[in-house]
Amino acid sequence: MSTKISVLVVDDSAVVRQVVTEVLGGAPGIEVIGAAADPLFAMERMKRQWPDVIVLDVEMPRMDGITFLKKIMAEKPTPVVICSTITQQGAATTMQAFEAGAVAVVPKPDIGSRRKQMEDAASDLIHAVRSAAQANVNRLQATPAPAQPAPKLNADAVLPPASHAMAQTTERIVAMGTSTGGTQALEAVLSVLPRVCPGIVIVQHMPEKFTAAFASRLDSISQIEVREAKNGDRVVPGTALIAPGGKHMLLKRSGAQYHVEVIDGPLVNRHRPSVDVLFRSVAKFAGKNALGVIMTGMGDDGARGLKEMREAGARTVAQDEDSCVVFGMPKEAIKLGCVEQVLALREIPGAITGYGMRGN
Repeated sequence: MSTKISVLVVDDSAVVRQVVTEVLGGAPGIEVIGAAADPLFAMERMKRQWPDVIVLDVEMPRMDGITFLKKIMAEKPTPVVICSTITQQGAATTMQAFEAGAVAVVPKPDIGSRRKQMEDAASDLIHAVRSAAQANVNRLQATPAPAQPAPKLNADAVLPPASHAMAQTTERIVAMGTSTGGTQALEAVLSVLPRVCPGIVIVQHMPEKFTAAFASRLDSISQIEVREAKNGDRVVPGTALIAPGGKHMLLKRSGAQYHVEVIDGPLVNRHRPSVDVLFRSVAKFAGKNALGVIMTGMGDDGARGLKEMREAGARTVAQDEDSCVVFGMPKEAIKLGCVEQVLALREIPGAITGYGMRGN
């Protein structure tokens, strides 16, 4: 029996189907079992062989991707990667896909882009499919996919290690990091937080231009204010700032006030924004005044940063395996011995509000 991840590509563009099929077909451990021009053709193909992962466009004739996604999740839940054109309109639609059960989103390869951009898009797509293959859809863990052998930069590439932590103050900061499955997890947490809670800074692995729509979606269902961070934004109680896709976000402190710095920089742990970069900055500038929360996601981004936070005196929480879509990032942090509490997703909001009330 094949151990490869079987993938079905569904997109109405013949050129995109060809490019995506070639990209995935050339990746070790992945097999494209078919490509369909729309969901109706896809359903016929899936009667013969059900894929491990579906790569799905959103806007298609006869049946749109959102309707198809809902049908899949109702009949036979399957990891779905949305491959979408990066536009503001497309981003809003993609948020609907996350609500319907998609586990990841990647930008659609731009056929006319430069070679480096095409290579980056291909790498993102391959990584997303491998992440999706490990997704716990309806709490069913798939067989782990082969690890990517490419070297990874760590947070040293953006921010030097913290030399000391800030003294304890009355101002509290919550730093959260998440990846695959994180859109749903963050919605579950932020939507139930009371208006009075500590200022929150968040890295969710997500492409450029999608984070603004994601933040707007969360803001519409939350008592707290949620928005995409801009350089210099203050971190204040009752507000959550989400790192923009394609940028790193760092916490800084000026006097008694915290603010964020949004910067360019190299990929760290293959991500920009990187959880490690955010967590390291929180260790350096907030220290004992912070709570670190690492949640569902593939890989190890955030684990070392959470360790630095704990060493600086911060409190630390990891999401438990049963409630994770992918128990990768929390697992790596737990292995490093830097996690004080392992909590189910439903318990994390209480940990955040409790931290804000009692402090350290």
